Amino acid sequence: MKIQDFTDMDKFQEIMQNWAKATGLATVAVDAEGNYLSDCYNFTDFCMKYTRQSAEGKKRCEKCDKECSGVYHCHAGLIDFSLDLILDGEKLGAVIGGQVLPDHPDEDKFREVARELDINEDAYIAALKDVNVRSEEGIEAAAYLLGDALNNCIQAGYNEKYRNHLIENLSSGITSCESLVMKIESNVDQLSRIQKKQKILALNASIEAARAGEAGRGFTIVANEVENLSRDSSALNADISETVEQIADVIHELMNAQHIH
Repeated sequence: MKIQDFTDMDKFQEIMQNWAKATGLATVAVDAEGNYLSDCYNFTDFCMKYTRQSAEGKKRCEKCDKECSGVYHCHAGLIDFSLDLILDGEKLGAVIGGQVLPDHPDEDKFREVARELDINEDAYIAALKDVNVRSEEGIEAAAYLLGDALNNCIQAGYNEKYRNHLIENLSSGITSCESLVMKIESNVDQLSRIQKKQKILALNASIEAARAGEAGRGFTIVANEVENLSRDSSALNADISETVEQIADVIHELMNAQHIH
């Protein structure tokens, strides 16, 4: 199952874009295989041009990417986040980002990191000065807000697709029910005709039995049984007809509900 199969990706992208503009934090969404689902927003040179471009920096960043989740302090001293995109308990991807400082940096500390990563200290500090500073509390709130918004967008898209699927099945079911009801009505009509013939046969048999007198007594019993059978069939036929009408009413209501949605 892939997010883009049922999610409005224009809306998904719009949420990320507006969030990035409002917060100034870096972010990007990826699928379960790590492929980008969105544009990259507010990525810093400090992270992308310097830290991740050094061999040691890349190694440490990838370790953080693999092992860290939620909102966390990265190895270089910034705050990052990684929040799962989940549907029905299945992880479909993640929204990651951050690349901000929780407070104004200790320049000596970052020069030490630059030396460890074999990065030019002055260039590293110059890039550091372009990194946004946010309170740790604000960073965490913003990150989880984005995660919730994207997960809601995914859930809404899935629900919409699932609802449409249900409506399609309902439509197909209604058509099948209409066909069955028509078939039942046809059978009921045939049964009514048979009942009428039974009544006529019973009447004729009674007449012939009366003419035969004592010799026709047994014939009279048979005629009475035929008449009883016709009467019972008539009552059953009326019950079936009433049931068919109720089914037809239900189908009509379902059709109206389908058109409303």
